[in-house]
Amino acid sequence: MNEQIPVIRDVDWGTARLMPDVDTERGWLLTVDGAPQSYVDLDDPTHLEFEYAQRLAHVVDHAAEEGAPLDVLHLGGGALTLPRYVAATRPGSRQDVAEADRGLLALVAEHLPLPEEAGIAVHGADAREWLEAAPDDSADLLVADVFGGSRVPAHLTSVEYARQARRVLRPGGTYAANLADGAPFGFLRSQLATFAAVFPELALIAEPAVLRGRRFGNAVLVASDRPIDTAGLARRTAADVFPARVEWGEPLARLTGDARPVRDAEAVPSPVPPEGAFGIG
Repeated sequence: MNEQIPVIRDVDWGTARLMPDVDTERGWLLTVDGAPQSYVDLDDPTHLEFEYAQRLAHVVDHAAEEGAPLDVLHLGGGALTLPRYVAATRPGSRQDVAEADRGLLALVAEHLPLPEEAGIAVHGADAREWLEAAPDDSADLLVADVFGGSRVPAHLTSVEYARQARRVLRPGGTYAANLADGAPFGFLRSQLATFAAVFPELALIAEPAVLRGRRFGNAVLVASDRPIDTAGLARRTAADVFPARVEWGEPLARLTGDARPVRDAEAVPSPVPPEGAFGIG
């Protein structure tokens, strides 16, 4: 049984802290170098504290009929919040998680263990390397939530990477990525152009204040080779405590503007967030 005291440990990519939620008996917040990474309620895996996690969950909910099991590849693990959600809402799903920070994985396994028979296999591996080794047409859903500190690594932003993602997805499969940027959206626009070069269908989920350039924040990119249920996603995100907008079609093309697809040779990480952008307390 977990003691309700903070746990602090040096992991591969920084200093991780697990802090108990004083309002929830078995709720835990994971931070790495002060940046919030994950929130887990061990008694309720469907509780999603962070807005970006709720938006990724909406994509999960629209990836197939309600309750149908999925084959999911997660790039980036953190405290395994979304894999726990998938296991709870879609029993029988098979999930692989590639997380490069083995020290973080050990911390999570010790203090926030997965339920038995969850169908989640966790691998200490670089996300791009694991993706490139994955079989063709092996996933219904691919979720990228990889941050080195508070930045998306450069090798997960290129056309070559996007092509690998499409190769691994089955026909009709869905790609979803948690990104972060602020006005003038140089990184986000480049990602839209990059994935538009590989996938015929795109959508973007973000808070209106982020889309208007009023603040730095998260945006969830959704890509597929089939039409995305943007109306369904819009209904879900509009009903959230912090409502978001779903952009697609012409508005998304206007946001992309004259941005060009990014190749491996010129790829760069997402921008450094402004101080306090993702802070807590």
